[in-house]
Amino acid sequence: MTLSDPKVYLSLLVFLPAVAALVLAILPRLADESYKLISLAVTIFVFILTLGFFRSGAPIDFEKGVAEMQNLFNVDWIPSFGIQYFMAMDGISFPLVVLTAFLSILAMGASWPITKHVKGYCILFLLLETGMLGVFMALDFFLFYVFWEVMLLPMYFLIGVWGGPRREYAAIKFFLYTLVGSVLMLIAILMLYFNSDLTTLDAQQLADAGIVSVESGGDVAQAFSKWKSSDAPLAQKYTEYIKEADPTQRKQLHTFNILALQQMGQHTDLFDGEALWGKSTQWWAFLLLFIGFVIKVPSVPLHTWLPDAHVEAPTPISMILAGILLKMGGYGIIRICYPICPDAGYEMAYFVCFVGVLSMVYGAFAALAQKDFKRMVAYSSVSHMGYVVLGLGVWSAVADTGYNPDYWKMGANGAMFQMIAHGISSAGMFFMVGVIYDRVHHRDLDKFGGLFAKMPVYSGLAVGIFFAGLGLPGLCGFIGEVFVVLSVWKYSYALAIISAAVVILTAGYILWAIQRVYLGAEYKGPHGEALTPITMRELSIAVPLLVLAIVFGVYPTALLNYMQPSVDMQIDRLAAWTEEHDNRATASKPLGAEDGQVADARIR
Repeated sequence: MTLSDPKVYLSLLVFLPAVAALVLAILPRLADESYKLISLAVTIFVFILTLGFFRSGAPIDFEKGVAEMQNLFNVDWIPSFGIQYFMAMDGISFPLVVLTAFLSILAMGASWPITKHVKGYCILFLLLETGMLGVFMALDFFLFYVFWEVMLLPMYFLIGVWGGPRREYAAIKFFLYTLVGSVLMLIAILMLYFNSDLTTLDAQQLADAGIVSVESGGDVAQAFSKWKSSDAPLAQKYTEYIKEADPTQRKQLHTFNILALQQMGQHTDLFDGEALWGKSTQWWAFLLLFIGFVIKVPSVPLHTWLPDAHVEAPTPISMILAGILLKMGGYGIIRICYPICPDAGYEMAYFVCFVGVLSMVYGAFAALAQKDFKRMVAYSSVSHMGYVVLGLGVWSAVADTGYNPDYWKMGANGAMFQMIAHGISSAGMFFMVGVIYDRVHHRDLDKFGGLFAKMPVYSGLAVGIFFAGLGLPGLCGFIGEVFVVLSVWKYSYALAIISAAVVILTAGYILWAIQRVYLGAEYKGPHGEALTPITMRELSIAVPLLVLAIVFGVYPTALLNYMQPSVDMQIDRLAAWTEEHDNRATASKPLGAEDGQVADARIR
């Protein structure tokens, strides 16, 4: 096995930080600086591995413009339950993997002020990076859940040990909220698993799910026949089960394969059986998964853990929390909720959009009311991530639009772009708050002022990053927000108007914060003598974030070229499913029933 093998390359990318954490754990006592340098070197190497995907024509690369999964591999892990070590990347996951590796470097660089239990901090930080990378690449639901849980304990301790005065309260609150979401997610996973059946999928669907390997340009039927005759445990079970000619007597071949579950959700009725209170299995699975994911986003009213966690977390952990962990909620919605449970997503589309708009409005008003600098930035994340939920929920490919998916594509691509843009701007805003907090040890917005005169370079960088969060044209925050707002217009005029008006609230709290902190005649708070110029270490963290904010704002195609094909393919499939669903619903109407479109109520 070499690095040209996806199994080796992706496994190295994911597990190198965990291996490094194990090495740090068994190393003899070193200087605190050494632990930080080793951890920084590991994060840099992981980022270099992600850059390898940009080498066109290399044995392992990521080809832009390709919608399908790339560098896919699966290996039997627990064959008796159909659990596989299954990983790949597409345009939805790849930008998030690169963002994770990039922000991990900057967060580790921001960890230099950490002086307590440095060895333990570095070990937990590296374990956290493995969990984050694994979530974005795992395509087996069981493996996905393992990585999801791997993130929980390191983050709990990173907040609870290295956080502020109320760190224990914030860490427990974070743990409990996330654990509730995880339990709901586990219930949904089991519901889908025990209702799944691989024998209902044809050869092409098994190939699309990554179960049957088809060479480029190869024949699917031949590959399927070869797979059935192989000695792979899953193939042997499949062959054994389909020998039963009577489908009603045939045993179900359950799977955790996320891509296979997507095929079942869109092409079979396996998840349509009634589960509870007249609702189907997939309706409940969608609801449970959606709650689990929006806790992580977080969306109102399940957001209350976020401000406490951010305020008490040390600066680098706030960067990771806002820049990466929140994106896992949006990733779960677009990767899992809608493709696996389309019927439930179709029915609850307006509810999802309403949750997104409510989060946008509430988060913006809450940010306006804050006097703690860091808490204001935390509530801004609630507002900005509302755009993500709204953009993903804009199911505008319905009968009244001729099942045209263009506006939904715009919303979903805007949501994906917003996740990356917010990852850059929010990490930058939290870092800038941390820089000034390390000097004056307070975050009271009413006790700042005049920082431009004392720290001009820092203030200039901070204003640029805050403007990116505001959504100023020419910076990264503008693109995603505009795409989402435009997409909503064809879905609901009321939601479109409200979401557009949130921009005014965003400008209000960002500009007010800039005025109170950086402008003014003089600094009004304590420790004014500590307001020293920004250091080279701090500069090396802030500058790349601002540069990326400008690049993606001026040239968004650099990002869209990678993500758009995969997002568009998923929306096209769901739009086609919608038309088939409506046609079946119309055909099943009794004679004499009033004609009408099934989805009229979804268009306002």
